[in-house]
Amino acid sequence: MNFNVLKLTSSPLTIVFFFTAWIVLMLEPTPAVAQTGDARAQGRPNILWLTAEDIGPQLGCYGDSVAKTPNLDAMAARGMVFDVAWSNYPVCAPARTTIITGMYAAANGAGHMRCLRPLPDGVEMFPEILRQAGYFCTNRTKEDYNHPKSGKVWDQSNRKAHFNNRPKGTGSRPPFFSVFNQTVTHESRIRKRPHQAVTDPQSVQLASYWPDRPEVRQDWAQYYDNIATMDDWVGVQLNQLEQSGVADNTIVIFYGDHGSGMPRHKRYAGDSGMRVPFIVYFPEKYQHLAPAGYAAGKHSKELVSFVDLAPTTLSLAGIEPPQYMQGRAFAGAYRAPPAAFLYGFRERMDERPDLSRSLRDDRFLYIRNYMPHLSAGQHINYQMQTPTTRLWRELYDAGKLTKVQRQFWEARPAEEFYDLQKDPEETVNLIDNKNYQKEIRRFQEAHRRKTMEIRDPAFIPETMLHRIASQPTGVAGFCSDSKKYPLQKIFDVASQAAQTSGPVPPALLQLAQSENSILRYWLAMAFVSRGSEACQKHVTLLKELMRDPVPAVAVAAAEALAVHGPKGSVKQAVNFLVSKANVGQADFYVAVAALNALDHLPLAAQVPAGVLNQFPRQTDQIQRGDDYVQRLIEKVLAKIQAGQQ
Repeated sequence: MNFNVLKLTSSPLTIVFFFTAWIVLMLEPTPAVAQTGDARAQGRPNILWLTAEDIGPQLGCYGDSVAKTPNLDAMAARGMVFDVAWSNYPVCAPARTTIITGMYAAANGAGHMRCLRPLPDGVEMFPEILRQAGYFCTNRTKEDYNHPKSGKVWDQSNRKAHFNNRPKGTGSRPPFFSVFNQTVTHESRIRKRPHQAVTDPQSVQLASYWPDRPEVRQDWAQYYDNIATMDDWVGVQLNQLEQSGVADNTIVIFYGDHGSGMPRHKRYAGDSGMRVPFIVYFPEKYQHLAPAGYAAGKHSKELVSFVDLAPTTLSLAGIEPPQYMQGRAFAGAYRAPPAAFLYGFRERMDERPDLSRSLRDDRFLYIRNYMPHLSAGQHINYQMQTPTTRLWRELYDAGKLTKVQRQFWEARPAEEFYDLQKDPEETVNLIDNKNYQKEIRRFQEAHRRKTMEIRDPAFIPETMLHRIASQPTGVAGFCSDSKKYPLQKIFDVASQAAQTSGPVPPALLQLAQSENSILRYWLAMAFVSRGSEACQKHVTLLKELMRDPVPAVAVAAAEALAVHGPKGSVKQAVNFLVSKANVGQADFYVAVAALNALDHLPLAAQVPAGVLNQFPRQTDQIQRGDDYVQRLIEKVLAKIQAGQQ
């Protein structure tokens, strides 16, 4: 099958890319068609994934007139486009963790960026299952899982991994499952300078939430240039598939790994952070395995997400997905009925804690923020390196933004609801609109059901979750125990706690004496969220909670007093937080929580800079994300210095 692949030579970068790619293609082993045997003998398809980092649906086949993507557009014309596909997480590590297990990363306590949690007993990374069934599995090359690998997941996972490397033997060659990942579109490439834009910056259609400044247009133009280069790469891969003689026996799936690397896309809990391009191509002989309604050039309204990729790939190979998988097969022998909702998750992003849950259907989007006092635009060191992010924040601090442009940097509502047909930019919150209450209740109930179904561990503070994960029963064992983890009660308490105004309900105040430390934590968080009026009314209670034996509870109570308490209580609370910020003496995640609390202080000069500056920046307590403490200490010290000037 000819993909009608095109080649672009619109820039020197593209020319260099093609020359390099041509050399790679010539050096790859390319067996003759008659020698491949590929999947014909067994009747099983080859499966090829082409993935691109940090891109939303900014492609020509999705109606974007600025994007130059002839190769993907040609693939879409011969295959099918899913109009609404979600990554489940708006950042790479938990999104890829969801893909590799077929389970929402949150369900295994692995939703936090660059954490490392053991896999539950009996759960395998799905390429292992394919390999056991005779598939040759390769990955080129990114993994980035929040679980240690459970065994030999890939036959090859490196820069030379390729389906042409599968064994030849004397008979037919085994079918393959191969992943090729392109990084040229990654967030870090948007800000790489110098760059002479090929895309006209004035042609970019900016969303209303971004300031219309040259720096923003430059970043977007560079993003589109990177997409054009990525599209050239897609052309090389599809040409190579043809040259290898296996195109007629290979199902091809292309997708991006979450929203674009621009702020308010990547890491954002809404549609702009979760929505990705998703294109599938089924050769004629395997169209009986295709999604419902498959036809060349068709746009499907069926909802798909990353949690569906593992069960779908197994289904395409004729393997029944394991029952523990939480996604559904949208194609193959075990195709399941369409989903009513897509589910999104946001937890700690690098050094910044957070907790949000999202749902969307074909029209509406619902977001539940459990830490609404924190803005969507928390200061994440890596994100702040993008020119747009820095400029946007500077304009916010200078009071030079519109109301819509300020929203990213300010406290969020506890609940958000958007009509994406009328408001695709997600700027008009309808949560209190009487005309939408029936739909809102439908989403609220779906959120509750999914929380209970996966026994969502995210209501456990990470300082506790990390310890639970190291125990023999693990996160899954703990969360399945309704006595240790009374989720119905915790969900209701967290929902009441996560408000930004009003008094703390009496029922929550009684939780100070609860034996369950998670409930006590959410009582403390109720004060953090609500602010000054609630905190100053309950100073004695907060001081009691600050003596709690569980550090997560004590740190949250200390933050409430330090940020919102009366002057007489601030120094004691600050000193307590400083004592917990020393990663040389405290648990890593406790130190991260304490440093975040110190950074939330309105007057950073209250923090003893000399003491903080002596604290260690590194630790061997964890394997991933060990620079988060350093980032936070430097941020707090910079804030102190700025306040003294």
